[in-house]
Amino acid sequence: MTKGGAVPPWHQVLEEVLRERRSALVGYAALFTLDRRDAEDLTHDAIVRTFAKPRALTDVHTAEGYVRSVIRSMFLDSARRSASWRRRVHLLADTGDAPSPENATAAVLDVRAALAGLAPRERAVAVLRYLDDLTVPEIARELDLSTGAVKRYLFDATAKLRAVLGPDALPDETALIVGTGRSHA
Repeated sequence: MTKGGAVPPWHQVLEEVLRERRSALVGYAALFTLDRRDAEDLTHDAIVRTFAKPRALTDVHTAEGYVRSVIRSMFLDSARRSASWRRRVHLLADTGDAPSPENATAAVLDVRAALAGLAPRERAVAVLRYLDDLTVPEIARELDLSTGAVKRYLFDATAKLRAVLGPDALPDETALIVGTGRSHA
């Protein structure tokens, strides 16, 4: 509360994000983490990080976009730390996490399994391309990578996803070569 008892504008935006967009944000995070509980934790941490500092978040859509960006960053940072830790202690064991019961449909399980076969950056690039419908230059800006690196990650991710999901599972990426335009609806 501010002086005089008025609720600060960011507080109203936070309430609206939690009320209206939390489940969508958790679903978005689950595409990265592949686990509902981890996605809940990642979303919670991203919301806390987003609203912990004063920001000019005046509407739910701007705030949701910012939280999604924080989710991506936190996921990639965590993946980097995990990879570094495994290299140092020689722990390369497969965790074998079972999918949660609420995601029992065949399509969801197939996509989750396909995403699990991708490296963290490949997964992030694939989610940004096929879910967020970002272009190569937009993905490069979001992940602070060169467009060439994005194209390489996307090429590798697409090949792996098609190997698991089938050759027609993803749209044709002809426009991707140029790095402009969106090649699917």
